[in-house]
Amino acid sequence: MTAGVREEPREAVRPRTPRRLPLPTLLALLVGFAGVGYRLALLFADVPPTNSDEATMGLAALHIARGEGFPVWFYGQAYMGTLEAYLVAPLVALAGPSVLVLRLPTLALYALFLLLSWRLTRRLGGDRWYALLVVAVLALGADRVVKNQLIAGGGYPELNPAGAALALLTVGLCVRGPGARLPRWAAWGLISGVLLWVDPLILPYVLTLGVLLVARRRRELAGRAGLVLAGALLLGAAPMLVDSIRHGRNPVTAVLAAGGSGAAADWADRLHGAMVLGPPLAMGFCSPGRCATWQLWWAVAFPVLLVLAALTAWHTLRRASGRPGSAVRVSAGVRLALLGGAAGVLAAYAVSNAAGQTPIESSRYLSCLAVAVPALLWPLWQAARPLAARRLTGRRQLAEVAGFGALAVLAGVLGTGASATVDVIRAAPDVHAEADRHRSLVDTLGALDVRNVRGGYWTCNRLTYATGENVVCAVVDDDLTPGFDRLPAYRREVEADPDAAWVAPAGSPLAARLDERLGTESGALDVVTVAGWRIYLPRR
Repeated sequence: MTAGVREEPREAVRPRTPRRLPLPTLLALLVGFAGVGYRLALLFADVPPTNSDEATMGLAALHIARGEGFPVWFYGQAYMGTLEAYLVAPLVALAGPSVLVLRLPTLALYALFLLLSWRLTRRLGGDRWYALLVVAVLALGADRVVKNQLIAGGGYPELNPAGAALALLTVGLCVRGPGARLPRWAAWGLISGVLLWVDPLILPYVLTLGVLLVARRRRELAGRAGLVLAGALLLGAAPMLVDSIRHGRNPVTAVLAAGGSGAAADWADRLHGAMVLGPPLAMGFCSPGRCATWQLWWAVAFPVLLVLAALTAWHTLRRASGRPGSAVRVSAGVRLALLGGAAGVLAAYAVSNAAGQTPIESSRYLSCLAVAVPALLWPLWQAARPLAARRLTGRRQLAEVAGFGALAVLAGVLGTGASATVDVIRAAPDVHAEADRHRSLVDTLGALDVRNVRGGYWTCNRLTYATGENVVCAVVDDDLTPGFDRLPAYRREVEADPDAAWVAPAGSPLAARLDERLGTESGALDVVTVAGWRIYLPRR
């Protein structure tokens, strides 16, 4: 007889050790969540303040959700595509019109930008600690930065994630072998085409990354890849192309005209707006609505760092010239393309009238400089890393000076950005109070059963969107003459109503002009005051 034998499994079961994220990756995840959470908290506090331009995009989303229209362009103009309206239309259909609903897709786009930037930094050769630094810089949210990222006013929130996606696709197309490449070519073309429709501000990045692809993959582009890329690009730009053919208008002309109107700004004002105010505002170093003198230090550091980063990338590219397919060479080429795109964005802004006429508000045109952050800060990290790791060799004294200088600049980036972020938080209660006053205006108009009003440009579409078009507003200037209506149908409806009211902020020039019409005689106006607003009702 055989003795009883305990049957053992063929393969010994080994306890699995849970895989842990490396510390810098975990920290980057936490910092990213903090950046998104900070912006979500701002949205619940009604920050940044909304306006009629954002409400115009909301009205487009409302019309799309109701099936009443499918606009290609921002109402009242022949440029700036309505992608944001199509993204938010399902939410408006489910939850109704509100600023919070309007901004949820833009918040998601920001979260995507953080993720893509982290991944891009790693693909460009940065270690996990450098990727953490990039996420930390992009997580900060000063006044102009959160406006660019969160306000659904057309174009800006989608530019940065799309630019980072193009750079990532470029890395993949330049490094990887021939397998399964056509979907990447299609994605590159589709994103580029959509961007050309939505907002051509990103065009410098499209051009520089495209030049890199042509330089490295021209043989592949001469075949099916080129056809796929071209077809996808035409598909993405189809709304713009079809509309231009149907109406016989050139969107490029409209875009150039939007670069500043009226008398041309002189070059001193343009350069001051573009080179002194522009970079600190775009990178998030300034307080709400202004730049203190000490916050302008980035105006000096930015061009120096841009040139230094470009020279570093070019040196790496030349040094790796004997290895055409190496990841190091591709990374250097993509970094150089990103820096060239950033320089192109800044140059295009500098030659526009907007840089000289409205430099604070128009600095939004520089929002996509953030796409180049992984390449821009690279020389600083390269200089500071040996010092932090205590791996200085060779010219020790020179390396120490460079390392400490790089650490000082990086600390200045984080410190100045954090200070400007705190300023936004401090201003939040005032912004929230203004939003509450506007909600009181909406409630009062509803209680008075007012359906048609006249008001200033920055009042009208905001009011119409907030009421879901229950109140329709026609724009008037301060002298009571008709103003610029982005939707002419609103004016026709208001003019057909003999009982149409007037709405103006208390203390505004429009309110002062309307106060002259108060009285007891026939045709005079009665006034109802509510929370910083004045509602003028025709006397019956």
